[in-house]
Amino acid sequence: MNRNNHKKNMSITIHLNLGYAFDVKASANEVFGVLADVPTSASFYPGVDQLVDLGDGAYRWEMEKIGLAQVNLQTVYASKYVGNKAKGTVVWTPIAGQGNALVSGNWKITGRKKSTHVELTVAAELAIALPALMKMVVAPLVEAEFERLTEQYIDNLIQRFGGEV
Repeated sequence: MNRNNHKKNMSITIHLNLGYAFDVKASANEVFGVLADVPTSASFYPGVDQLVDLGDGAYRWEMEKIGLAQVNLQTVYASKYVGNKAKGTVVWTPIAGQGNALVSGNWKITGRKKSTHVELTVAAELAIALPALMKMVVAPLVEAEFERLTEQYIDNLIQRFGGEV
């Protein structure tokens, strides 16, 4: 066995895809106002250590460290945000070279007579410096934590928007 082979695979990539849909009592205007304003929206997401304004609609998210098994993981990424009030969308695209993750996604906000329908889609690619063998242990934990935080975020937003319909 070549002893140098094990050093090449010291990074694993975890792909995450989440989708949520919910209805809230607030107006589409109010919902868009909160979600299109990244610092306001981010204030409802748990575990954000720092949100850095990079200018021109771009932000770097620095999450709090999470301890998983033998891993102490901090996710850092940057995305550029574009809100379109007429379409009821907020779309973000990853900015490469900022941290250890690439995150894209969108909000879709649809006004109804007495409620607002909100859809969230998120895709993330997270690179972690770990041996490949650790992937089957760490990936499910990272996925579960990402889902837990995102679901808490949605719950926090639902409260902000006066509850679910």
